[in-house]
Amino acid sequence: MKITEFAPIADYERVLRADDPDTGLTAIIALHDTSRGPALGGCRIWPYADEEAALNDVLRLSRGMTYKNALAELPFGGGKSVIIGDSATVKSDTLLRAMGRFVQALDGRYIIAEDVGTCPADMSVMRQETPFVAGLEDGGSGDPSPATAWGAFRGIQASVRERLGRDDLKGLKVALQGIGNVGWHLARHLSDSGAVLWVTDVEDKRLDRARRRLGATPVAINAIYDLDVDLFAPCALGAVINDDTIGRLKAKIVAGSANNQLAEDRHGSLLKEKGILYAPDYAINAGGVINIYYEYCGAYDRDAAYAHVGRIHDTLTTIYGRARGRNLPTHIAADRVAEDRFRVKEAA
Repeated sequence: MKITEFAPIADYERVLRADDPDTGLTAIIALHDTSRGPALGGCRIWPYADEEAALNDVLRLSRGMTYKNALAELPFGGGKSVIIGDSATVKSDTLLRAMGRFVQALDGRYIIAEDVGTCPADMSVMRQETPFVAGLEDGGSGDPSPATAWGAFRGIQASVRERLGRDDLKGLKVALQGIGNVGWHLARHLSDSGAVLWVTDVEDKRLDRARRRLGATPVAINAIYDLDVDLFAPCALGAVINDDTIGRLKAKIVAGSANNQLAEDRHGSLLKEKGILYAPDYAINAGGVINIYYEYCGAYDRDAAYAHVGRIHDTLTTIYGRARGRNLPTHIAADRVAEDRFRVKEAA
């Protein structure tokens, strides 16, 4: 395996590339900031068009993990890794073990976990080459989706309190986009709390399950933005808050588990102008990484982990208070709360 380091990139500690022709591995690890502790972030397998696209993605994602881990009050910095390729064709035990050796070469500065294209079973394979792995299938916290959904639900409760002035969700009208692993668990929490659901997804079988088991109303993919609802919950793709969709939204709140919901930062400001409360994605969807922290620290304690995940409610309340008090869009207020936390560590 050949490991090379990119030329220094402003605001990033280290960015490295690994090439292993024997296994087909081409991967990048980016360490953004480790002032709070070793960088923790998932491994994404994706068929990027070229190395530049992969590099841009891993840089964006690793920076986001610095802010997410700081807001979640975890003793970790931000990092991320990507493997270039289609997970359906390139993934093998030999490739995953090579990725484990790449992680091991950083000697603990980066802790790898699952992301798009990887799963807890893959982490167990990498664990054969390095101890710096979280989200394990056996003896660990396993699938982080339920924890992510629980955190998103608690964040929705805080958002409803802030924007609508109510503590219960009974009768709350919710348009939920994407009912995969996280979206399904979130939909169940919302349904159990009395919310009324409209759902969309690319897979008809998921829509049918939500209709049969939760009484949700399925709608077409592009129609989800136009519904007259209280809350829009993006739980699938990123960049769904953009120039086209903002003008169509009738919801008073945007709060969901998807990453990178704003196509551009300015869209957070546009939501504020429209009177739509936005729950910053990296604050509300931190449940999975919080859950992984409790696994990585030793014997996994689910009750302690979920109690910490539940504090996402309080984190969002803090963000909303700062946004309100300083007349800021919530995504900017969230950034400032996070920066207060990891920059204090840098100065210490």
